[in-house]
Amino acid sequence: MSLADPSASRADHFRSAHALPHILRMWGLLVMLVLLASASRLIEWRFPDPDDILRLVQVRDLLAGQGWFDLDQHRIDPLRDVPMHWSRLVDLPLALVIGGLTPIAGQGAAEAFAVVAVPLLTLLVAMTFTGLVAMRIFGRETGGWAVLVAGMMPLLMHQFQPLRIDHHGWQIACFAAALWGLSQGAARRGPIIAGIAMAWGMMISIEMLPLAGLVAAILALRWLRDTHARFALTNYMQALAGGLIVLYLATRGWPGVSAFCDAITPAHLGFFLVTALGVTSLRYTRPLPALAMVGAFAVIGAGGIAMFAFASPGCVGTPFGALDPVVRDFWYVNVSEGRPIWEQDLTLLIPFAQIVFGFGVTVLLWARTPRVTRGWWLEFALLFAGTLALGIMVTRSLAFASLLATIPFAWLLAVALHRLRTSGAMLTRVAVVVATLAIMLPTAPVAIAQNIAPALENSGGDAREPGGIGISSCDLEASARRIAMLPRGTVFAPLDIGPSILLQTDHDVIATGHHRADKAMRDVIATFVSPPEVSRQVVDAYGATYVVLCTDLVEPSIYASRGGERSLAARLSAGDAPAWLDPVTTGGPETFKVWRVIR
Repeated sequence: MSLADPSASRADHFRSAHALPHILRMWGLLVMLVLLASASRLIEWRFPDPDDILRLVQVRDLLAGQGWFDLDQHRIDPLRDVPMHWSRLVDLPLALVIGGLTPIAGQGAAEAFAVVAVPLLTLLVAMTFTGLVAMRIFGRETGGWAVLVAGMMPLLMHQFQPLRIDHHGWQIACFAAALWGLSQGAARRGPIIAGIAMAWGMMISIEMLPLAGLVAAILALRWLRDTHARFALTNYMQALAGGLIVLYLATRGWPGVSAFCDAITPAHLGFFLVTALGVTSLRYTRPLPALAMVGAFAVIGAGGIAMFAFASPGCVGTPFGALDPVVRDFWYVNVSEGRPIWEQDLTLLIPFAQIVFGFGVTVLLWARTPRVTRGWWLEFALLFAGTLALGIMVTRSLAFASLLATIPFAWLLAVALHRLRTSGAMLTRVAVVVATLAIMLPTAPVAIAQNIAPALENSGGDAREPGGIGISSCDLEASARRIAMLPRGTVFAPLDIGPSILLQTDHDVIATGHHRADKAMRDVIATFVSPPEVSRQVVDAYGATYVVLCTDLVEPSIYASRGGERSLAARLSAGDAPAWLDPVTTGGPETFKVWRVIR
């Protein structure tokens, strides 16, 4: 199969009127697969993560009249304001769908439709850009396969599954748009689209900052290879800086002094403005030798960093550097998706190996491509390598590498299908089918085993190990609706339960697993690991009305094991509540326990 130059014109494929309809058809098939795979969770209406639940709470607050620039969660932490680091850019699609459908179908039906439809529409955005890149390189059929192959990348599809309404899917869509921009070669619109897309992604979450730098480095390399390509980096940096300023004003308001380093701040705007101006100035100088150009880029970058450090010296370092040590020890290190690959469960090595294999195929494609197109494949391989390295350090970032892997896997699938159509030998056909399934669906045996194992385990007894929200017997959403019948008050609960209580009730909570409320998070953790006589003082300080615990979640088990037998978490889990707590019967599962604070 020939490898075309993605920057060249392919009127018969890329500009064809059949390109987008074909992508839409393949997306429709992908949606059917996703809905089938998610059927059991949809029936039980289980959100994948507490962040998704709190996102819906935030959208409800916006639709109920909370200010566009007011990102505080007013029902978290009665003692302090809790400004969220999330962006209205993610709230907006949900708010438009829910707000538009509520007068027609009612709020409940509108929310149900939105939390299923919006992730799938986000997937359409991401795979449209990716499919167009694959079509430009390989043609219409293989471009369609790139869309469908996404369904075989578990770390990618996790971020687009129904009810997954947090920001990660939109970040991936922004990255896909930037990839499309890179594929446009000398066309002026490509770098501009890439810059706007990365600005959008960074305003959603600062996690996109390394990827924005990676795209800039690739365009700088393009400049070093060809001085006529200097406009690409200039256009990208101008669009990136300008886009950040416009989006900041549109979603955050007039810049003020920020006490937080975990989102785009005026200091970041200054960094990108300085670097954009530096690159623009460099464009108008006479051509310099490659070594001098590298030095000039380094000086521009150093100037931007100096500007950033001067404007915000406390943010020089990691965004979580100032996190409370107790919160870091009990909570942050247990957020597995934010940890490196070597700290993950061994089952994650299978999808990781699949991505690495996709990178190997990319290197093969680079090696066999004609010289005229080798520059594009080098850039693609560097982008792939960068996302892979980022994913090794922060596991959830492997979703970006998974997106890139869909393109070489689409080529591989097209080759396999061609062999099946043209090979007459049965043994060859069987070997092609087996090899293709092993590459495209490496996690299928593990998934089958995981589905069978719980049934076998439960058949042997009633004992359960503490787990995550998805496997808890507490039925958090239904149980939270039961405590909604209690008089309104403040609930002292573990961090992972808080979002469900906020969504299903009018109660306030002390903290959720969101780091800007780290003082309240520290107090929740300290309360559960301390003896009841100490815990009572913290509960009273917050004016808590109720204490709630789900005994088969992993969070209270950590508190109980670290705090010992006398800790409040261990006492409550064992059914030995202190005298200042009065049990409340809710009619829910035995593992979901509620007490009223006696004063």
